Amino acid sequence: MELRQLEYFVAVAEEASFTRAAERVHVAQPGVSAQIRRLERELGHDLLDRSGRTVTLTDVGAAVLPLARAALLSVESARRTVEEMAGLVRGVVRVGMVVSCGIMDLPELLSSFHSLHPDVEITLVEANSDALISSLVDGQLDFALVGYAGAVPDGLSVRVLADEPLVAAVAAGDPWYGRESVSLDELLTRGLICLPPGTGLRGALDAACGGRQPRIALEASAPPMVITLAQRGLGPAILALSMIDGLHAVRITDPSPHSRLSFAWRTSGPHSPAARALIRLAENHVTTDL
Repeated sequence: MELRQLEYFVAVAEEASFTRAAERVHVAQPGVSAQIRRLERELGHDLLDRSGRTVTLTDVGAAVLPLARAALLSVESARRTVEEMAGLVRGVVRVGMVVSCGIMDLPELLSSFHSLHPDVEITLVEANSDALISSLVDGQLDFALVGYAGAVPDGLSVRVLADEPLVAAVAAGDPWYGRESVSLDELLTRGLICLPPGTGLRGALDAACGGRQPRIALEASAPPMVITLAQRGLGPAILALSMIDGLHAVRITDPSPHSRLSFAWRTSGPHSPAARALIRLAENHVTTDL
């Protein structure tokens, strides 16, 4: 009994077709058929019923299928364990980061990862959180630093770096300068300075508004420009508390919007050995688990 015979058998069983199974394992169809016939002769029983329009499992095949899957998983686990223990984590890990993020945890993390695994190529892209989350779920990215409001996005696991309230940040001379708080209803009477839709901060503001539309007077693609516009006295800037940079922070109440910044990755695989190594390092890097 050979592993490739089990692989071909599982592929045919799952695809219900020799043709589709052959495409999946990148082997000509006669080769797949021949190997499965050889496996059946060795076991002394037919595993597949070929009499219908689609291929189905015999009773014996149905009993063997979970065992075949388990055997293939065990071999793959053994291979990965040997690679990682031998320091052979190679390949490419694809990382995303929110635009103009001031928190340096991701570069520090990537530096540590590169020191441990210098043979791994790291690719890094910047984008808004919505685009990064979509790319994670679709498998285009392995790992990202994202912002979001509310519950953890479906399909992702996270390690939280910051969970902060949003504030209305104003410069001296603004009518709200010196105030401690402002209600959301009052906030919506002002023209605001904010990041664009798709960012974590904007998502937190929109979620707090509950369907009402905030009046965005000025929109900038990165926090430094939002801060600069507010410093010029052009209105309240919607920022996380840690971002205010010399501005006066006015708490937003009734409700108080919060935004989280987190390392994130797909809950389910497939994950390459390199991606799994980076995820393990990230899990050790921070201890807050949402």
